[in-house]
Amino acid sequence: MDIDQIKTFLAVAAHGSFLEAATQVHVTQSTVSARIQSLEQQFGTRLFVRNRAGASLTHAGERFLRHAKTLLLTYEQARHEVGLPSRFRASLTLGARIALWDSLLPRWIGRLHSRMPDISLNTEIGFEEDLMRRVIAGTMDLALMYNPRQAAGIEVEYLFDETLILVGPDPERRTLDDSYVYINWGPTFFAQHRQAYPELERPAQTANIGWLGLQLILANGGTCFVPERVATSYLEGGCLHRVHGSPSLRLPTYVVYPTVGGRSVVEAALEALRALIAEEQGESAEMTD
Repeated sequence: MDIDQIKTFLAVAAHGSFLEAATQVHVTQSTVSARIQSLEQQFGTRLFVRNRAGASLTHAGERFLRHAKTLLLTYEQARHEVGLPSRFRASLTLGARIALWDSLLPRWIGRLHSRMPDISLNTEIGFEEDLMRRVIAGTMDLALMYNPRQAAGIEVEYLFDETLILVGPDPERRTLDDSYVYINWGPTFFAQHRQAYPELERPAQTANIGWLGLQLILANGGTCFVPERVATSYLEGGCLHRVHGSPSLRLPTYVVYPTVGGRSVVEAALEALRALIAEEQGESAEMTD
């Protein structure tokens, strides 16, 4: 098994076609067929069902898909690490939910860059499932998220509570109607939301990230729950307003990282993150006072 076979397998799985996969990986269709056949011989099972409509994964192929993605990520990270320019002594791969990259984490990255200029920083956006998988597989050093899961060899550290507030462009709005956009912030948010609005039926609009919910209400009106930190600039600019009498909901935020094989650069990054959060919480307390 080599990396070209992995890339070819993933291309066929993504496109459902040997011909389109050949175009994607810049080889002939016969080469794609040969690579897949070689993989199937190594595993002793069929990975794809071929028919006139194209190619679809078998059950064995579906099971291999997750491993193939991990193998490719591991290879790419290894190539990046080994091929680092001499001015870098190491690299860090950092991931988080998109809402956490709004104002908070860019400040963290700025500090890391100034304190450790000899470290190459790779930053990514993702959802919990992918971020957890990357940390477990060892292809991501630190990941920040709202709904982590426990796993062997993984540390889940609580950082702070995100405050979610209900906002919209109409300063007179008081109730939730069909213009309300329910953002899926995870099970913790769902439980609090249900307690706050027990009579609310299934919302007419849903979104899987806060950024998307914001774009929808900015363009079409309505309301949605977003982190107060994210909403601040919109509120100060007057294009959004907090809905009068609406509750504040809490969303715990965590950082996830391996507990074994610790690296000094990872510890340094964690210390900088904890210090930044402590500073922000101190500033918030002063403003409250």
